[in-house]
Amino acid sequence: MRLTRREFAHSTLLAAAAAALPAGVFSACSVSSNAARTGGSAARSSLRVPQFDTNFEVTFPRNFYWGTATAAYQIEGAWKEDGKGESIWDRFTHAPGKIKNNDTGDVACDSYHRWREDIALMRAMNLNSYRFSISWPRIQASGSGPANLKGVDYYSRLVDALLEARIRPFVTLYHWDLPQALEDVGGWPNRDTASRFADYVEVMARALGDRVSDWMLFNEPLAFTYQGYLEGSHAPGRKSIIDFLRASHTVNLAQGAGFHALKAVRPSTRVGTAFNMSACEPATDSEEDRLAAERCHTFANLWFLEPALKGRYPKALSFLPETAMRIKAGDFEKMRAPLDFIGINLYYRTIAAAPGAIERLSHTQEWLFPVKMTDGQQGPKTDNGWEVWPRALYDIVTRVSRDFSRPQIEITESGCAYNDPPAVNGAINDTRRIAYHRQYLQALAQAMADGADVRGYHAWSLIDNFEWAEGFSQRFGLAYVDFKTQQRTIKASGRWFAKVAGANRVSPQLT
Repeated sequence: MRLTRREFAHSTLLAAAAAALPAGVFSACSVSSNAARTGGSAARSSLRVPQFDTNFEVTFPRNFYWGTATAAYQIEGAWKEDGKGESIWDRFTHAPGKIKNNDTGDVACDSYHRWREDIALMRAMNLNSYRFSISWPRIQASGSGPANLKGVDYYSRLVDALLEARIRPFVTLYHWDLPQALEDVGGWPNRDTASRFADYVEVMARALGDRVSDWMLFNEPLAFTYQGYLEGSHAPGRKSIIDFLRASHTVNLAQGAGFHALKAVRPSTRVGTAFNMSACEPATDSEEDRLAAERCHTFANLWFLEPALKGRYPKALSFLPETAMRIKAGDFEKMRAPLDFIGINLYYRTIAAAPGAIERLSHTQEWLFPVKMTDGQQGPKTDNGWEVWPRALYDIVTRVSRDFSRPQIEITESGCAYNDPPAVNGAINDTRRIAYHRQYLQALAQAMADGADVRGYHAWSLIDNFEWAEGFSQRFGLAYVDFKTQQRTIKASGRWFAKVAGANRVSPQLT
């Protein structure tokens, strides 16, 4: 249902929603917002068993990609070396009180200098795919203009070394580190940023497209627009419903423009986006809660996917605020991007319930987005409070496969925060992380057996790193990082993952 201009005169009411819209739909390595989500048990969660049988062996297809994922700001450091410009995360982390313990990514894991050590870790883990991101301000300090040759050279050397190690370079073009210069002139709410992004994509396609065949345009567009422009917990720290709506539309335009810019330079490349997704389950069997779960799904999982594949916004909100989003004639066609694959970042599920009539009338949140969302409470919790629920991965993969005519899918992120310290002998026995990946891989294998075309699985993350607003307080890595010395140590989970990748199977015998 489209919003009329008269109806949108009530947009002043929407401003109140900035503090009210649910933060819990955002996943992936976006630790801060999710860790603070309101808990609360659903009235009745799914009766389906969350676990998959791990007592039998599953073999994955030949040429399946086994990988890990990282992001430039979270691991590179070297925040102002070799011509790199300031990013919104450089600015945000240097503002007191924004990040736990006032941590910054100035040094992070020092991967800008230690990337050879990181590739050695990948080889030790038998990986054949590495998902990493390019820092836009390392290529264009101001977000436009000619490429910084030192920045291009860094990624070029990384790509060459990965290929030499027979590891696929799986490149994310934007993983949240917008050049601060572009934020200063409006950031993602500014439509012009879509054109700047397309120009940057063309620069990278020309620089690396002769060697990189698989690209992602964005990482988690819903997360960085919501948490950066509405909730304010992530860079650039704005809190405006209008900014969020406009940023959403600009990113959808940029996704279309970036896709076509990349294809114009390298027509044969595979291009996708890594979407943060969450399986949305109804709190009860009531028709109202089932409808709420469907609305939750359209917002959490389709807000940026459906514009690309179908040239339209899903019916996620009570109405589509076209005026606030500054949607122009022809924009829906510009958003279209027939993605070659769909990247899925998934960690947990969301429980959805319908608000009552009084709640909808008295709370702007329920008027604009009539869904109440809470965490699942039945499964075990990770150290940052996320529910372990492997069924969520099965549900999302099969749902996307069914609803979009069996597209190619890559699991671009899944993982868990467990802060196990080194033992006296230096070993990190993170057995809970092994259990997590074993269960999620069993769920993925079942989805594939049921018809999903999944090409790879990328654990978050290769190494412990800077986890956004949580700083260095949460550890997701298959390898431990001592942030004082930068020494890397493969954890028990990393050794287990190496056996899985080497054998191309998950079995009870692999420990």
